[in-house]
Amino acid sequence: MAEVSGYAIQWGQPAIIAGLFEERFARGAFNQSLVDNPDVAVLWAHDSSRPLARVSNRSLTLRSDNVGLFYSFTPDEKSPLGQEALASVGSGLVNEVSIGFSSIEEEWDDNGELPKRLITRAFLGEISLVVWGAYGKTTSASLSGRSTTAIRAEAAMKARHIPV
Repeated sequence: MAEVSGYAIQWGQPAIIAGLFEERFARGAFNQSLVDNPDVAVLWAHDSSRPLARVSNRSLTLRSDNVGLFYSFTPDEKSPLGQEALASVGSGLVNEVSIGFSSIEEEWDDNGELPKRLITRAFLGEISLVVWGAYGKTTSASLSGRSTTAIRAEAAMKARHIPV
């Protein structure tokens, strides 16, 4: 089985949000959310009708560490969406993630050209595979497990209706 894993957020890394302000997450910003509301889901591009994994069925694991919020999930290789996720991440076509969250506690600094927002506590609802996330290359999605060549070959055979 292949897994998709990486960092959903790296603590302290900035992102410019809509050109209006700089945003960062403090270390452990999601810790309480993961205790209070642990059933986080992985979605395809923030689309709740396209789920890939979730904590409640044990296909997603999350871990807050010194770097950031690490995730690892195992898509269902029998589903078309799972196959698409594995092929897209395996080929490098999709290699970033985005998060669906709500800020609970934050600090603002209005000194400087752009206001700065530091999120110290937040609710995490979902992680999404995306082409371009707000946090760019500080997030990641990569494949482990079976070789990416094997996954691409299998996806190509399935697309041509060749039994695997």
